[in-house]
Amino acid sequence: MKSIIKSACVVIGGSLMMQACSKFEQTNFDPKSANEEQLQVEYALNGSITGAQMNPDIAERSFVLYWKTAGHQHRQGGLSSGGYNDDWTTAYYNGVSGWLNAANLAIELAEKRIAANNAQPHTKNLLQIGRIWRAYLMSEMSDNFGPIPIKAFQGVNPEFSQVKDVYYYLLNELKEAEAAIDENVANPQTLKDFDPAYGFNYNRWKRYANSLRMRLAMRLSEVDPDKAKTEFEAAVATKLLITDMADAFKVKEKDGWDDLTGVMSRSWNSQLISASLNNLYVGLGGVTSDVQLDASFHTAIKPADWMGLKFANHFSSKTNDPAAGYWLDGLPKIIDPRAYKAFIIPGDFTNPDFSPFPDASVTKDTKRNLEDATGKVVKEIDAKYTWNASATGDWAEKGAMNKVYTYEGTMPRMSHKFRTSTSERIFFAPWETYFLLAEASVRGWATSIGAKEAYEAGIQSSFQYWGVTAHLAAYLTSQDYNRVGTSVSWNHTAEPPAFRTMNFKDGYTNTAGTVNISYPSNTLYKNGSVKNDLLTKIITQKFIAQCPWLPLETWNDQRRLGLPFFENPVIEKALPNLPALNNSNYTTSNIKFFPQRLRYPASLQNNSAKGYQQAVSFLNGPDAVLTPLWWAKH
Repeated sequence: MKSIIKSACVVIGGSLMMQACSKFEQTNFDPKSANEEQLQVEYALNGSITGAQMNPDIAERSFVLYWKTAGHQHRQGGLSSGGYNDDWTTAYYNGVSGWLNAANLAIELAEKRIAANNAQPHTKNLLQIGRIWRAYLMSEMSDNFGPIPIKAFQGVNPEFSQVKDVYYYLLNELKEAEAAIDENVANPQTLKDFDPAYGFNYNRWKRYANSLRMRLAMRLSEVDPDKAKTEFEAAVATKLLITDMADAFKVKEKDGWDDLTGVMSRSWNSQLISASLNNLYVGLGGVTSDVQLDASFHTAIKPADWMGLKFANHFSSKTNDPAAGYWLDGLPKIIDPRAYKAFIIPGDFTNPDFSPFPDASVTKDTKRNLEDATGKVVKEIDAKYTWNASATGDWAEKGAMNKVYTYEGTMPRMSHKFRTSTSERIFFAPWETYFLLAEASVRGWATSIGAKEAYEAGIQSSFQYWGVTAHLAAYLTSQDYNRVGTSVSWNHTAEPPAFRTMNFKDGYTNTAGTVNISYPSNTLYKNGSVKNDLLTKIITQKFIAQCPWLPLETWNDQRRLGLPFFENPVIEKALPNLPALNNSNYTTSNIKFFPQRLRYPASLQNNSAKGYQQAVSFLNGPDAVLTPLWWAKH
């Protein structure tokens, strides 16, 4: 048995997975008395799926500081401005390597027992589940780094493969594994305890395989449309997809410090709302704040044509964020109903979802100052019952004098229910299936449902999750534009006007004025000429629905399509990790302004120079954060 475990622990470089292998041995059986019969396939699968929930060390760095940052689900510098931390990357690389090791151990055990006619009736099905889960893990790893080894964890020395070959392999694995699962097999009662996602419900695993195949097929839409179409249509033709929350791939979190601890549970992560998400929320859907909030908030609600207070010396306008330079001194007239559920209004202390993180004395402090260069108070701002978001980047002196724009007590932050390790982490939900079907239908691919029906079903699924279905009917018919010029109604594809005439006041003098606020030009998508077509609507809704559980997918869609609109980081001072962004082009969008991947950890280059060079040779450029992956928009 030791030889099997050892062969499953073949590393990509050096000793990246040995710790994971050692922990797996210790966790699942006593190595002093273990023999081959004592290690079961389901133990290895359980170890892999559980491990991939990410212990707090990996989750904070990968899920929060990398994925949620790059995917613009919250406001955070670092990767969003081209930054990189090798220790963070190493933690994730080691983790995913260990999870893949355990998945391949499960597959190897199953294959060996089947070949020896020593298998249980369910062993063949567990083999296929291992292949499906491995496909997900490999897609996750590739979507972060790009080229990865296809056979790195199968007892042979690893050879890196280009991203195209990785995706072709994964799509074939999902097709074969799903087709080979026999739903008629009866499981022993205790088997379900070793699958934290589905309890080895075979119908649900088949649905996950097909929906995952749709996701990966759509990833190829811009670079390999024929392959994307063929694979997507074949997955749809199975008629077994995740279309109900009961079939969603999700795993229950628990409090503590282990693999099942919540991925957003670290109290020191503020998780402020991002400007990108806020620009999608505000104005979208026609549902007014007064029907969403009780009477105590109503006096804070501002007219739809109110921009706020302009503080030219403290709020940077050197970005293409359409709200840049202004502070909304109240609540928006219209906002997506999910916004107030996902993020908490500053000063709403009686809300059971109000988060005291990182410290109650900070989060309950809504009064902060704008200062001059000497530290003298220029203006005190009370952020109670206000709603704002700020772009990342380098705010330079304006940021130093502004004590408001990144302070936890003054900005909307993630709802506390996602911070307490009492939720279920979602890997694939029905809304994603529907939005994939809607996109495919718009592309002219064969689907089981019309584009409009799928689009509205995706929104409905998301509204059900957030408990806001009372607003669904009004929302679906709304023709109101959000801050980036997109509306909800499927039949409303009229482009927004060039600008909105908005009222504001000079924050220093209280002088009233009007200003024409242009809708931003997203030059990554159709050269910025389109803001309200069907694909933009679909990805807008998909982005909102995926928050907060699927930030890697929001990053993937933006890299693939340039949608939805992401504002550029503030450029009051040059950003050394984004050298292409400067004072002459910050109103335009460019892939060179956004992270495209993670660099490989230094340990790979140090421990496997040949493998590292092979991996880099398959990239479309250097081993750098700004090098696009094969399937990404170029």
